Amino acid sequence: MPARKPKMPAPNETATTCLPPKGVLIAIGGHEDKAPRPGYDEEANSAPDSILRRFVDEVKGNKNILVLPIASEEPEEAAKDYVDLFTSLGAGRVEVFDMQSRQQGQEDESLRQLEEADGFMFTGGDQLRLTALLGGTPWLKRLKERFTHDEIVIAGTSAGAAAMSTPMIYQGRNNQGMLKDEIHITTGLQFMHDVAIDTHFVARGRIIRMAQIIATNPCCIGLGLEEDTAVVVRDGRELEVIGTGVVTVLDGQDCTDTNIHRIPAGEPFTIRDLKMHILSCGERYTLPVQEELHR
Repeated sequence: MPARKPKMPAPNETATTCLPPKGVLIAIGGHEDKAPRPGYDEEANSAPDSILRRFVDEVKGNKNILVLPIASEEPEEAAKDYVDLFTSLGAGRVEVFDMQSRQQGQEDESLRQLEEADGFMFTGGDQLRLTALLGGTPWLKRLKERFTHDEIVIAGTSAGAAAMSTPMIYQGRNNQGMLKDEIHITTGLQFMHDVAIDTHFVARGRIIRMAQIIATNPCCIGLGLEEDTAVVVRDGRELEVIGTGVVTVLDGQDCTDTNIHRIPAGEPFTIRDLKMHILSCGERYTLPVQEELHR
């Protein structure tokens, strides 16, 4: 008799999709305006078109904010403007976590700051400092748990935004990208999956280097954030554009060909039928990323 085929489990027996995070992510392209704009009501502390005003508005609870200048080589200077501004915009307690060693990622005081904060602001600098110092620490693990289960807000600007995604660009000059291996990537902090974020996108001409990232794995979506422009991300995939510039979305999932896997290092790459969207303030976009089938 032929061998009996094993019974295949029903889809819900072994695979469950991950629940979307309850937290809100705000990724900023850098050089966000920190000054009140025309129409600012000083008595009401209202600057409705300000990205940082929107961040404070999104923070719930006691509106306690933790500023993280970890990426900066001058952390005190990097944090000061944010502390002053968030305080003036009606935040609750505003503290600074200046992490200079991985040991701090498991200290009681650092974890206390994390637990009591409702909003987190990662400043600019060097995104490799963020992943090298935070990666694998109890502090980052707990922040991810809170982002999944609590209605917290995590924002990052420039390097702080670039580190939020899974593939993270950490090396490559602005005018580089057309030659294979000119761009270096590593794993970011992973608050967004299958998304690569680049900042100062139009001002520094970074579209080609993002296209190379997409060519290496077209399931990844590229988000290019211009200066003073941001995306507010809910449910891990629902984007709203805010600020004065544009967001460039590069989608290679339906690309018909790339030669990135065939050419040697140092040769120009090709990618065909790469889809691009240019989105301005108020536009919304749903990331076409796959549901995770594991927890």
